Amino acid sequence: MPATIFTGNGLLLAKILCGIREYTVSRMKRRFGRPSKRPRVSQYIENSHDGNMEYLQHRSFGVNDGGSLSLQTTTFVVSQPDTVQSCPEPSLNSWEEALPSEPDDPSFEIVDSIQMTTMTKKRIQTCGCKGKEPSLYRCWDCFGAEMVCRACVLQWHAHNPLHRVEEWCGTFFVRVCLKLLGLRIQLGHNLGEKCYNPEAAAGDDFVVVDIHSIHEIGLDFCGCETAQIHYKQLIRARWFPATSKKPQTATTFALMEFFHLLTFESKVSTYKFYHSIARQTDNTSTTPIRDRYSAFTFMQMVRQWHHLKVLKQAGRGHDPSGVDATSAGECAILCPACPHPGKNLPEGWEDAPHNIRWKYALFLAINTNFRLKRKLVSSNSIDPSLNAGSCYFVEETVYKQYLSECGCEPQEKSTCMSHNAVNMADTKSSRRLAATDVGTVDCARHDMKLPNGVGDLQKGERYLNMDYLVFSVMVNFAVLVFNLSYDIACQWNNKLWTRMASMPPRLRLDRENKLVHFFVLKFHLNAHIQSCQTSFSFNFGKNVGCTDGEAPERGWANINRVALSTKEMGPGARHDTLDDHFLDWNWKKVTMLGQSLLCKVKEASRRSKVHREELNELQQSIPAPSLSVWKSEIESWEEDNTQPNLFKSRVISMTQAAIRRQLAEKEAADLQAGVGVSLHADISPSVLIALGIDLQDQQRCLAADISALGQHATNTQKTKIYNQSNALQRRLDNWAQIQVLYMPAVAPICAAEEIHRLGSVTALKPEQFQLWLPSQLGPHLPCDEKLHECEWELRYAQSHDTLNDVRQHIRLFAHLNTFKMANIRGQCASTRACSALNHTAEKKHASKAKYDAARDTLIALTPLLGKVGWTDILRPLGVTDMRPMGDFIQGQSEEARWSKELLLLLEEMRRVLSFLAWQSMWWSGLALGRHFERSADSEGSTAYTNQQSALRNAMLEKFKQQWAIMALTIEGPPPLAAD
Repeated sequence: MPATIFTGNGLLLAKILCGIREYTVSRMKRRFGRPSKRPRVSQYIENSHDGNMEYLQHRSFGVNDGGSLSLQTTTFVVSQPDTVQSCPEPSLNSWEEALPSEPDDPSFEIVDSIQMTTMTKKRIQTCGCKGKEPSLYRCWDCFGAEMVCRACVLQWHAHNPLHRVEEWCGTFFVRVCLKLLGLRIQLGHNLGEKCYNPEAAAGDDFVVVDIHSIHEIGLDFCGCETAQIHYKQLIRARWFPATSKKPQTATTFALMEFFHLLTFESKVSTYKFYHSIARQTDNTSTTPIRDRYSAFTFMQMVRQWHHLKVLKQAGRGHDPSGVDATSAGECAILCPACPHPGKNLPEGWEDAPHNIRWKYALFLAINTNFRLKRKLVSSNSIDPSLNAGSCYFVEETVYKQYLSECGCEPQEKSTCMSHNAVNMADTKSSRRLAATDVGTVDCARHDMKLPNGVGDLQKGERYLNMDYLVFSVMVNFAVLVFNLSYDIACQWNNKLWTRMASMPPRLRLDRENKLVHFFVLKFHLNAHIQSCQTSFSFNFGKNVGCTDGEAPERGWANINRVALSTKEMGPGARHDTLDDHFLDWNWKKVTMLGQSLLCKVKEASRRSKVHREELNELQQSIPAPSLSVWKSEIESWEEDNTQPNLFKSRVISMTQAAIRRQLAEKEAADLQAGVGVSLHADISPSVLIALGIDLQDQQRCLAADISALGQHATNTQKTKIYNQSNALQRRLDNWAQIQVLYMPAVAPICAAEEIHRLGSVTALKPEQFQLWLPSQLGPHLPCDEKLHECEWELRYAQSHDTLNDVRQHIRLFAHLNTFKMANIRGQCASTRACSALNHTAEKKHASKAKYDAARDTLIALTPLLGKVGWTDILRPLGVTDMRPMGDFIQGQSEEARWSKELLLLLEEMRRVLSFLAWQSMWWSGLALGRHFERSADSEGSTAYTNQQSALRNAMLEKFKQQWAIMALTIEGPPPLAAD
């Protein structure tokens, strides 16, 4: 290599080059974490005849056109002699470090990738087979990057016909089809065997869609006498045909399995998936690719694949009666933790006493999803469902027939709150929509879809649709106790059994010896009136544990991601797609039952113990007679809801709003009778007193804001205070002018205060203004007795209101404090939590001050009106009284809920183990259920049943191991064991 020597100005250029090198190294260091090894600088001293001369050498690596690495060396003269001399380049042996064979540098990966696109002449000339053909071919999918000849590439890919092969064209590699190289794929025979009667695919045109590419192949079917039909030969090769008659398209099983799981996890559409494969085949649009999507070929193949997988996993291929005998909901994945008589319930369960039978209840949650719409496209005749009611959707034909016969009945209006789901069911717009939403019935405790519990809603959430779905599920469970939860259960259950009489005979539930309880989902309960919040609450229900009924809501988050795709589908494709996603949802829930139930049991055990100890401590402070009466009343209401409900407040609430309404009604009656006395057109006596009480509250709020202002308030804060003060002063002046009309005795007092204010240096502030309400006048000044009565009524209601405010602030403070101690960590979060606690404490003390003022007013009015007995109800409120107290009814409910929850979870664990054991035996029994003519078919059928049986046994053993630690952590029932 020639050496270059720089002298004079060349030294400056060398320094610039070195600076560029340092900048490049620093950039690479930031990008890759360490500098590159390619540019290196080294110094050495070489003796010459003219004395010592110092050289600075810079070497860099590069890639030649042939693909090999090159080394270029440049020599710089650091110390310039008197005369310029050329210096021979030192040999590579004089360098301190050698060329690294495997450099740890990301930049070398780029070099390697470039070399993969090149090849040397040596590799072109030789091949491992020692043949005469040049080695021009390589495979991207085979291991290694060895170049081989045409004969070798055909021999290698006789077993791998879907690999991607490239050919060297002289300057670069190009994609080449194995079919053009002469590769023929023979079906119906083992590899290496020759077929004496091969039949080429129709038109010798066959396309296979694989995970990484779309291939055109040369395919020959077997035409021997013993050969199977063409689509079976493809399936034997693990290729799924697009049709059973003269197939010209197939997909690999690997592609179908991959897409099946991918669509569950990512919700990718068929369109996006297929075109991703097309782009992977050719991302430049320069090479024509055979389209197998436009004619819906790939979509139909996916639907058929999913349907066949459903039938296979449900054991329908082992039934002698065939697929046509599949009953409604038979292909659905069941919830192992739900009660299934004959599968996971003990013998004689129906004769168990009532204190045991409650554990065998079925919990159902009813809900709708307004995102799962479907446009008015296609029809059932053009696009029928392949599942046809065998999974989660009800059978469409019978369902539509029932709706057409009974659809003219009007929807009943809600007597609870204005529930749009009820009141607007008949008015919901369904323009250009075949389905406005989807209704479902789920397992309320384990978040799983139930067989035949899903159906389309054509015009909102009508009882007609929901009744059909609910009874389609209930008739499949031969249990004696049903716990139904629905967000409008208070209205839906009113005439449920009357509506059941109009249902098809197969859906009429036999109510003999059956109990059906109705609940409202916990999150939706606060939208109901007070009576519904106690009568339909899970918190006050008996033997329901800590069920919340919100199971469908948790499942919508998973399925909503396919709403945009299914909205454009036909009815059959949409039902099959949603069925498939529901199947996967249930299966994932089943596989996670071991961990999920274990976590729930641990939490229930801990909570049950805590609440039991708190309840025992509280009961010791309650007299025994009262405790016995309360327990008896609770048990009576739990057995019969028509009995008095102890969870409902028996005290008639008295609020200022209610009292103001009563006073307004009384004044309206006086005006009608002609005895009303009103000295102002807009302000009546009761309104005057009410406004005066409101002004006192505003004065207290303004005083509190001023005291919290601080010494270094900003201009904005001061401006806000001044505006509040000015507005309050104007309202006080207006009120005082009207007060003189009803209370003339106040005029001299106000005049004397005005004279005193004029002679004072300090101005009277609005928060210090004396209102002189009737209670403040005293007995020596005249005042209308009606004004005394009005103030008494309003003050008495105000005392009750403020006491309720104090109670709420006490509960809120206790809740925030408990949450802070359990969950808050770190300085920032702790500071915010303390601020919230301080703010709540300030509100609590402000409510106490308001209560004390109202009670003092009542004390002042008592001798004027002769009121007695009220002091026993409104007692003095001390600071020590404002603390959280135990509520026996609430404590009893909490303890009962968590105790029942623990027992329910233990029973569900037992049912899961029993169900898996039963299912394992059921699969083993299917091995001999169907006779096959060919021994290979019989062996395959038996192998599949054995595999499924072993899978259930493996899950059974895994769950047992996970739950084995419960004996050490749970107090109460013994460890579980399979029946």
